Amino acid sequence: MTVLPRAFAWQRTDTVGGEFVTLDDRRGLRAKGVAFAADNALYTCRYELHTDDSWASTRLELAVEGAGWLRTLRMERAAGRWRVTTSEQGDLERVLPTAPFSGIEDPDRLHAVLDIDLYNSPLTNTLPIRRLGLHRAEPGTKVDIEAAWVLLPSLAVLPYEQSYEVLGPRRVRYRSENFTAEIDLTEDGYVAEYAGLATLA
Repeated sequence: MTVLPRAFAWQRTDTVGGEFVTLDDRRGLRAKGVAFAADNALYTCRYELHTDDSWASTRLELAVEGAGWLRTLRMERAAGRWRVTTSEQGDLERVLPTAPFSGIEDPDRLHAVLDIDLYNSPLTNTLPIRRLGLHRAEPGTKVDIEAAWVLLPSLAVLPYEQSYEVLGPRRVRYRSENFTAEIDLTEDGYVAEYAGLATLA
């Protein structure tokens, strides 16, 4: 088992929950994390996330589990295409009747995606910030991206347009559809405070 040299923990500020991750960011990112929450259903999520040296996402494996159900998801990008596989045990719909199917029907819809955004995960906001150097960019810098948004607890995967705007030293504004939030960053681009969501412990 590989020992990873860094660790972060975030406490959710919008609900009972949190995220803990160990990682190695010396050449891209390799991270192993666990998150739990009691927002739309009580669940725990364990994941492993890899990027290439440029911080473009290459692989995500995760399992999310609650009382009487378990879902898994694997996403892998190779030769510019995403492959997405899922599995399910038990019955999430019994707990959350509105839960969509896991995965994505047509992975080619993700052809432009270089970043994975795990639902309410402070860690995954770091991916485009580091990939695009926004933690060191000049105020006023703005970028638009398309991310693969992985919903929890369903593990549905959606292509999702997002924007990041640099407001000042170690502060960015995140936008997606009608949602806006300001994010304070650490010196190396990790989330320190995500307004209305989480704070670094």
